[in-house]
Amino acid sequence: MIRAIDHLVILVGDLAEAVSDYEHLGFTVVPGGEHADGLTHNALVSFADGSYLELIAFRHEAPNHRWWRYTHTGEGLIDFALLPSEIAADVAAAQARGLSLSGPFPGGRARPDGVRLQWQTATAAAPELPFLCGDVTPRELRVPHGAAWRHANGVTGIFRITVAVNDLDRSAGRYAALLGHGPLVEPGRRLFKLGASYIALQAPGVDIPDQEAVEARLALRGEGPAALALRRDNLATVPLVLDRELAHGAYISVA
Repeated sequence: MIRAIDHLVILVGDLAEAVSDYEHLGFTVVPGGEHADGLTHNALVSFADGSYLELIAFRHEAPNHRWWRYTHTGEGLIDFALLPSEIAADVAAAQARGLSLSGPFPGGRARPDGVRLQWQTATAAAPELPFLCGDVTPRELRVPHGAAWRHANGVTGIFRITVAVNDLDRSAGRYAALLGHGPLVEPGRRLFKLGASYIALQAPGVDIPDQEAVEARLALRGEGPAALALRRDNLATVPLVLDRELAHGAYISVA
């Protein structure tokens, strides 16, 4: 059973600059380290609900890397991961429901303190679907906690990921096969609840929130994650949209 949203991937050109800018936006940012292939390094913004943002930058050219193609379309939100209960079983269940899903594949990185992390991933053929990321080493080693959860802007977790799609019903069927349950149907979008968060599939041509981000995503990168809505502890505070320049191209709002 897929349990929750694990993390979102935000591609940046210069990791140190992105860390400084996200700190300016009120986030606590923790160094992540270098991935096992040596091609990328990252920093993490971790939330009290267990999810996190991954700011990732390439260290070298990597034409065979699955995210390298996004370097030609600029910075921003490029992918996201879900957390499985047991990745091999969850892959098999999704395949039995007719979804084209490959894996698990090994992955890992070395933290700046020398601790080595290991995980397994699974990826779907459909471009609008997230990947799965299941831990081999304890998850608390991979995901910062404690003081890393305290952010000056009050953010506590993910409320909604908006995913840009071309065909709502087709993509909703794929998500249902991945997650094992159907969506809540709303005009212009389909909502899948996962833990305390939502994944909102949204097509172009409708006048609802995140439409600018959806159309920009489809024009620039094709189907996939377009916008992120975060929740914070002070619900009385007026919602805000984060400066996209400081967010390195990501469409992020805070409720």
